[in-house]
Amino acid sequence: MNIPYLKQEIDKLIASTSTIEKKLQTICDFLEGEISYYDWVGFYFKNGDKEELKLAQFTGEPTEHTIIPFGKGICGQVAVSNENFVVQDVTEQDNYISCGWKVKSEIVIPIFVNGENIGQIDIDSHTANTFSAKDEELLEYICEKLSVIL
Repeated sequence: MNIPYLKQEIDKLIASTSTIEKKLQTICDFLEGEISYYDWVGFYFKNGDKEELKLAQFTGEPTEHTIIPFGKGICGQVAVSNENFVVQDVTEQDNYISCGWKVKSEIVIPIFVNGENIGQIDIDSHTANTFSAKDEELLEYICEKLSVIL
């Protein structure tokens, strides 16, 4: 994984004149295309004043999980904990919402705006034990950059 190259490309995408929605979709498409084990890439955001997340832009197979209550599944837990969550083997998680039988591992990184957790980037992989500190570094970088425009 070429972190400097990926960060440079993300900077270009975020600096573009596109709408926020288009930027988020382009980031999903870019990550899924550039990183072989990123099989589903999406953004969830807090749904107004409700204690739930709502699916926004994504790339990969459609999911029926368009609304996720806080505390439920990996994404819902991150909405409450405000911390990164890396799951190397989803079968070992009791509080896991399956998005498909192919998913073996998942990483979720929160997005903060003015100290508030407003959403997250969620990556599913069809490969177990695939995520590393480099993935966390890249995704944290993306979330920090997005926090300025969201």
